[in-house]
Order: sequence, then structure tokens, then C-alpha cells
Amino acid sequence: MDDTDWRCGIAEAIPRLPAIPPTDEEMNKILQNNAGMINKHLKTKMNGSPKILYDAAGHLIVNGGKRLRPYLVIKSCQILGGKKSMAMHAASAVEMVHNFTLVHDDIMDNDDVRHGVPTVHKKFSTPIAILAGDVLFSKAYQIISNSRLPAESAIHIVKMLAKACVDVCEGQVLDIKMASEGKIPTQAQYIEMVRKKTAALFEVSCSMGAACATDDIKDISNLASFGRNLGVAFQITDDLIGVMGDPKVTKKPVGNDLREGKKSLPILLAIKTASGTDKKAITKVFGNPKASRSDLEKAVKIIRNLGIEKQVKTQARRYSNRAENALDEYPGSISDELLGLLYFVENRSL
Repeated sequence: MDDTDWRCGIAEAIPRLPAIPPTDEEMNKILQNNAGMINKHLKTKMNGSPKILYDAAGHLIVNGGKRLRPYLVIKSCQILGGKKSMAMHAASAVEMVHNFTLVHDDIMDNDDVRHGVPTVHKKFSTPIAILAGDVLFSKAYQIISNSRLPAESAIHIVKMLAKACVDVCEGQVLDIKMASEGKIPTQAQYIEMVRKKTAALFEVSCSMGAACATDDIKDISNLASFGRNLGVAFQITDDLIGVMGDPKVTKKPVGNDLREGKKSLPILLAIKTASGTDKKAITKVFGNPKASRSDLEKAVKIIRNLGIEKQVKTQARRYSNRAENALDEYPGSISDELLGLLYFVENRSL
């Protein structure tokens, strides 16, 4: 079954969980500890002049983020017998690239807030924000080239990261096209956009981490597969939260993605499945910034009653199963930690 097969209602495989799946609190603590270590390393790489440029480049870094991608780099190195120190430069590089995409994404969307603080272009101006993103992008490659990795490994990692950056840009354009076009995209088009825009950085985090520990093509491919499928499951779940999430948890209005007209999987399935007055109630609020709270709540209730949540979770589980299968050859505590993250990502509270 390939990525374009979107039949809902398929049998859900039993997940291969770690012995005791981590609670949200436990996983958040693990990620916070890792983030603290990554932040210290990033801080040493973000000094320079003019000061305003580096203040802008580090603005989002110092104001939050779980550092999921650096965590994946480090664990993908460790699962193959590598030491944490071997992966630190690659971990910092991928976080810089991630923040580069956030800075430019906020400019394109003209967003005011991220992580509860003003976006970079709102705080420092758009020209400075563009340059800050460019510095983050450039610094990522500088960090890898200055690492103590063997030259062949460093070159391989640079090639991986460059390809991922191209994928992210292509995915962003696919997202822009989907948003601007009047027609509803197919599910295959949606997954292609997600695979590039979101999953590419998860995939390269794992493949870069693996390449810090080994040059074995099969091992690198297995870890890349874990990251890619984790990334798709992450975005599918994120999109479900964007439609049906509890505003007290998400800190966003009810049905936020409906109001904004995001063509995400839950919305695609809802529009395809609904009929009659139900479909009219959904399309009435879709992409309507003036939609009333009561109309949005009605649309979300209809989507819930259509069984969209179960369908979307089934799709997320498909990709989680693939991620789990990619780790079959690597039993042990590090594998359990990665499976714990997968469980955490897939089962985030709505």
C-alpha cells in the first residue's frame, strides 16, 4: 500500500509500544532536558555582529520550542551506537534550519505571534527578519562543515540537509497553491505537501543522526523511514487538533483551521463525506473569518458526528505503524525512547 492509498476504515495494527508508554508529563520533561542541552550549544553558535541580526536570528530559539528535531538527531545517532557528542553539530544545524523556515513562514503569513511572543518580523522589521532567516540557514551549514566528523560523513550530511531544504521549499509552494486554488485538493496532493513541508525535516533529522554514527546505507535508510513516517503522523494529528482541539489546550478559537480555510485532512474528509445541510454548515464557516462561534461549534459537532476523528486517527496510525516497523532491527532502550516519542506525537490531547 503506497502513500496515495487513502482508504479509510482499514484495520488498525496493534502498535509496538515501549514497555511503559510515557505520560505527556514524562515526555515533556525528557524533551525539556534535551532542549536545554541543545539551547546551550546553539547559544555558542549565535554570536556575532551586528548584534541586532543575531538577536533576531535567536529570537524564536530563546522563546520556546520542544526541539523535537534535534532530539531525533541525537537518538538516531545513539540507536546505532554513536555518542551524543557526535551528533550535537547536526542537531543544532537542523534546529537552525527549522527556525529559518518559521521566520520566513511567519513573514509570508504575516503572523503576529509565535510561541507566545511577537514574530521576528514584527519585533525587528521584515528586512531584518529575512536576513535573520538567511543567517540561520547559512549557519546550519557552517556548523556541520566545522564539526569534527570525518569529511565524507560531513559531506553526506550536508547533501541530506540540502535536499531536505529543497523539499521544504517545494512543500511550502504546494501549500500556497492549495490555499489559493478554489478547488479542494485530493488526499494524495495533501499527503505530498505534508511529506515535503513537514516530514522532510523529521526525516533528515533521523538520517543525519544515523550518518553521524555509521555509513551503512541500510541503517541510514531505516532511520530516515522512521522520521519520515513520524513526520506525516505528526502533521495529520496536528491538523486534527487544529479542527477539533479544545481551545483551553490549543490556545486557539474553536474550529480555528475551519475559520482560516486550511485544506487539511480532517476538513478534506469532512467536505467529501458530508451532504445536504451538513455540508452547507461546514462550507459556510470554511475560510470565513467572520464566522460566528455558534456556527463554528455547529460545524465541528457535525464533523465529529461524521466520524472524521476516527478516520483521521486511522490514517495517522498507518504512518505510525510504518515508523515502528522501521525500528524492528534495533531493540533496546533507545528504540523504546523513539517509540515513546512516536506514541506522544500520535496521542496528543485534542
